[in-house]
Amino acid sequence: MEDLGAVLNDLGLVPLDHGPSWLQELWLLGRYHGQYHWAEGSNGADEGFETRRARYGFQARLLERMTIHAQMISGRDFEPFYNGFTELWVSWRFDPRFVLTVGQQKHRFTHDRNVSSRYLNYLERALLTNLFRADYTPAINVSGELDRGTYYAGLFSNATGRDLVAAFTELNSGYSLIGGIYHELDSVPGVQSAHLHLTAYGSTANEHATNLNVFEKGVSSALILTRGPASLIGEVTGGFGGERGNAAGLNLQPACFLTDRLQLALRYQIAGSDQPEGLLPQVRYESPAGLLPGDLYQAGYAGLNYYIARHRLKLMSGVEYATLGGQDVWTASTMFRFYFGPHSGTVFPTNNLLQKQGRTDFLEHD
Repeated sequence: MEDLGAVLNDLGLVPLDHGPSWLQELWLLGRYHGQYHWAEGSNGADEGFETRRARYGFQARLLERMTIHAQMISGRDFEPFYNGFTELWVSWRFDPRFVLTVGQQKHRFTHDRNVSSRYLNYLERALLTNLFRADYTPAINVSGELDRGTYYAGLFSNATGRDLVAAFTELNSGYSLIGGIYHELDSVPGVQSAHLHLTAYGSTANEHATNLNVFEKGVSSALILTRGPASLIGEVTGGFGGERGNAAGLNLQPACFLTDRLQLALRYQIAGSDQPEGLLPQVRYESPAGLLPGDLYQAGYAGLNYYIARHRLKLMSGVEYATLGGQDVWTASTMFRFYFGPHSGTVFPTNNLLQKQGRTDFLEHD
């Protein structure tokens, strides 16, 4: 039987056999993430099903160098159905080393944040990653290829909302400067691939800001290693100049494919603040179960992911134990992930799957 992942590899790609010469590629975009969670902690409990993400849109490549991307989002559990746009941008590829992008875009601070939700191995990103409130806002961004990696840098507004006209014209929330690089490392003993990711930002967020408004400055450094079916990601992140003080954390993510389709995903995270209540619990699952603010957070996650059609269609499950503010909470979850549209082009674990035991190469892009 032919691999379903290979069959669905171009899911969303519109055939253009008889299309106009100025249109080179057209994708329909869609993403649905549904999940059920059970959380029980020292101060309470919470459980339920939610539609975590529902997005729809298109991406077109035209005039050989231009790309247009539009993706709207529904609210939680489709309330409301239209809840603005996550991304609405146009880019021009002057050269592989220089691409200019203008419009509503993703803040790519930290490797943990840069990985698309389509490719996450876990229920949620790390607590400290989410605490920065890096999301999607109007921006001007440049990116391109380096000799052994990629770079990006951008000027971002610090606010957005359902009304994109206001978001693009009422630029009164301050701004953020973000820069980052991925660099491929040579000859790291015992591994097949090694990448170093560095990012930093500075923010002038004010009372109108909704994004990157927790810390004035942030830095992160991630090391991404792979060998056969196994991977290890380690990232250190720091935020400085916040109203709740400074914070720093370590995020370790080991994972291994046990078979062609079954992956074991583990994570340990620890974060600390120099203020007694400088860290806030995860908005989903932990806070509703009664976890309180504190200055030291630790969490351990273990999960199994089953890839029905590679990243296009997969089932996930996991259990996480977290402590913060002298309290603790257990969270168990089951997840369904589905998407169609173009693939990401960055390093593992975005669109690549590692091979089964005994193999040394990668599956092709997906």
